Amino acid sequence: MREEGRDLTREVIGVAIEVHRILGPGFLESVYEGAMAHEFKLRGISFERQKEIAVTYKGHPVGESRLDFLGEKTLVVELKAVASLTPLHEAQVLSYLKATNCSLALLINFNVPLLKNGVRRIIRT
Repeated sequence: MREEGRDLTREVIGVAIEVHRILGPGFLESVYEGAMAHEFKLRGISFERQKEIAVTYKGHPVGESRLDFLGEKTLVVELKAVASLTPLHEAQVLSYLKATNCSLALLINFNVPLLKNGVRRIIRT
């Protein structure tokens, strides 16, 4: 359980930086996902991995999707290992925010030389 007042987004970015520092760019997304899960456990950050979410259309369930991570039941974390993030990646994360009723997400691309250039904070307004 996290201490009151700790910034979860900062902690998750710290986890991603540590994973990127050790592994570097070039691996598949699943490798980074496994390393992130391990680092979350080491740091005592509660999370759900490959969290299934219901997708509804006009109030009717039409399918399911999966989040890479849901941190502390409030933060959507989507991982990528691509040449560059696109508007489509951001739109995907906004859809996840809407489906989960969460307001904040981190979109993290590990396929960059410096991780700070691969992190996007996305807010649902």
